[in-house]
Formats: sequence, structure tokens, C-alpha cells
Amino acid sequence: MSDQIKQIAVRIKEIREISGLSLDELSKEFDISKSKYEEYESGKSDIPVSFLYEIANRFDVELTSLLTGDAPRLSTYSLVRKGKGINVERREQYEYQSLAFNFIHKKVEPFLVTVKSGNIDEPIHFNTHPGQEFNYMIEGSMKVVINDSEIDLNEGDSLYFDSTAKHGMKSLNGKPAKFLAIIF
Repeated sequence: MSDQIKQIAVRIKEIREISGLSLDELSKEFDISKSKYEEYESGKSDIPVSFLYEIANRFDVELTSLLTGDAPRLSTYSLVRKGKGINVERREQYEYQSLAFNFIHKKVEPFLVTVKSGNIDEPIHFNTHPGQEFNYMIEGSMKVVINDSEIDLNEGDSLYFDSTAKHGMKSLNGKPAKFLAIIF
């Protein structure tokens, strides 16, 4: 696993230990197996952004603190220039860039997400997380699956949904898809 994932894993473990909670308690609370939780804490497994978001909410810490080890400090505005967001490594198929990483007490988490082009027959990787999500297609096309509904999105299309529903996406037409994701 990458160095970034290993550093995030250390932060997750430290937060749990400082809080005096066991692996059993948190794995049950997050409805994942103890072994999967241990993989996240050890840095042996890719850590989904949705899980990081849940950890941040559970322990009332900024997602940026988990991602970078630094606390956000800005409260009036935060400017992120093109290509300068914090990269969040996740699954190989996705690139996430946090677009408000230095703003404290955010009410939403905005990300620029790129879904890499891949084999049309590749399975979609699903996730869930608390809250709601808004996606606005900037470039390319992608298929979004929410529970059993399949939706094709093209440039300029938007989608708002309950993110506790099982959802995933993949690019279409052999080209990457880029969208703005706002999680709240």
C-alpha cells in the first residue's frame, strides 16, 4: 500500500486508541468485519473515502486531519487552485481531490473525482456512507448504479442521492469521466 494510506491508517488507529475503543466495538458500529477494520488500521487494505468520512464524523475530526495529519485553519474562505487539491488515494479506478481541505468546520465535503477508463466488463465497486451526495458531470460519461437503478450521466448532467444507498460508478466509452462530488 502507498505511504499515504499507511499514514492515514496510523491516524485512524491513534484516534481509536485515544478514545479507548476496541476493534470489536468500532467494527460493529461501522457494520464491517473486525478483520476488515484491522486491514484499514494496518494500512494493508485500501481505505474507502466513505469509511474515512464515517471515522471523521464519529470522532468529530476534520477529514483533512485524517488525510494529511494537519488541521484545517481557514474559516472565511479557502481557495484551491486548479490541480492543487489534496489527492486522496482510494481504489485504483478512482482519483479523488479534496477541494476545501483547509476550511475548518465544513458542512459539506467537495471532491473532484476522476473515474479512470477501464474494461467495460469490469465490475462496479460499491460503497455507502452517511448523508447525501450531489454529483455534477464535468467531462466524459459514466454509469452510476444506485441499489438496482442504473443511470448514465454525460457532461452537464447532475445527480443527487441518498448516499446510504449502495452506489458505485464506472466510466463509459473507454475514456475517463470527471465529476464534482459534494458529500453532506
